[in-house]
Amino acid sequence: MELKNWQDLTEAERTAALTRPAQSSGAQIRQTVSTMLTRIKQEGDAALREYSRSLDKYTGENLELSAAEIKAACRSVKQELKAAIKQAYANIKAFHEAQQPVHVKLETFPGIVCETHTHAIESVGLYVPGGSAPLISTALMLAVPAKIAGCREVILCSPPPINPAIIYAAHLAGVQRIFNLGGAQAIGAMAFGTASVPKVLKIFGPGNQYVTMAKRLVSDDPQGAAIDMPAGPSEVLVIADKHANPLFVAADLLSQAEHGPDSQVILLSDSKELIDNALQYTEAELAKLPRREIAAQALAKSTAILCQNLDECAAIAQRYAPEHLIVQTKAPRKLLPKLHNAGSIFLGAYTPESLGDYASGTNHTLPTYGYAKTCSALGTDDYRRRYTVQSATRSGIAKIAPTVTALAAAEELEAHRFAAAIRAETQARKA
Repeated sequence: MELKNWQDLTEAERTAALTRPAQSSGAQIRQTVSTMLTRIKQEGDAALREYSRSLDKYTGENLELSAAEIKAACRSVKQELKAAIKQAYANIKAFHEAQQPVHVKLETFPGIVCETHTHAIESVGLYVPGGSAPLISTALMLAVPAKIAGCREVILCSPPPINPAIIYAAHLAGVQRIFNLGGAQAIGAMAFGTASVPKVLKIFGPGNQYVTMAKRLVSDDPQGAAIDMPAGPSEVLVIADKHANPLFVAADLLSQAEHGPDSQVILLSDSKELIDNALQYTEAELAKLPRREIAAQALAKSTAILCQNLDECAAIAQRYAPEHLIVQTKAPRKLLPKLHNAGSIFLGAYTPESLGDYASGTNHTLPTYGYAKTCSALGTDDYRRRYTVQSATRSGIAKIAPTVTALAAAEELEAHRFAAAIRAETQARKA
């Protein structure tokens, strides 16, 4: 990690210091994924089986796990891990159950009543990466709110061979149908549907650049599916003062760096001594990590920035809008009112980002790549849709008709004007 002094940087250099690693979303990836999606649309299961054999090296016959296979996988998970999954499940469930929709019913004008209603999205597809790090926790983070919201059909795809703990977590959270499908082909199958895989209305979950591109493309296709949020490589920004424990800071930086070579970590502090010590610990602990080569690539694209004070740290964090924001200062909650552009915020020395990733109860599916300025952390409401209901009495439409007809006439939409005017006229004749 390179150390920079914010006050010594030009505006262009400041922008460069906070620039994420470039995402590989070029024309070649788009073309490859587009071809895959077209084939899945046209050929269905035949295309899925071919891609599964060539890309995932899957030699099985069935795309979907049988009930017996799910049961066997669940039995194979060690009790210690089952206990951890159950505790994480309980915490996640409690936090997401508390996220109840707020319904409004209001008489906005005499005789005019407006309401908001919600209902669960009927069918959703969950994607859980397998790859070099089987994301067991992601199965919980995606499935728990889906079941709480009341989605009628919830399916899950993960690259084969699916880690038994992923299967156990998904089954515990109420997922009944699990598919041996990974990559862009899994997204295409859920978006368009095949003989084996049902089409869903919305797709959730992280993935590599091919999965990310597939999600973008199917969300643009009228025959495709909606998606949860824009996604990119994982990232963390740590704000630390002289009171912070530099070893804790180093641990938080490394916990994100090990996600992938395109991950990014940023350290902001008003103490050069803290930065120097944290970077020394980062180098020392890096050498001990099984995924040190991956983490080292991420750290090479990361930055430590010396700031004048904590207010400047907060302003930079707002500008960067990280996926994860960790505040290790003497009074972290005092800084909180100045921080909101983040997917999730972790306050205090004893609140590591990994707590939120696994077991605190909050959701770890978060906006990345600066989208935290406009997008929210995944929650139960993402599995619901809101719609409005309105009703008017005879006297209500008669009284508000002049407002409606005046605006409709100004917009030169005669049928709109007539629809309100004829009701008011009919009511006037009856009166």
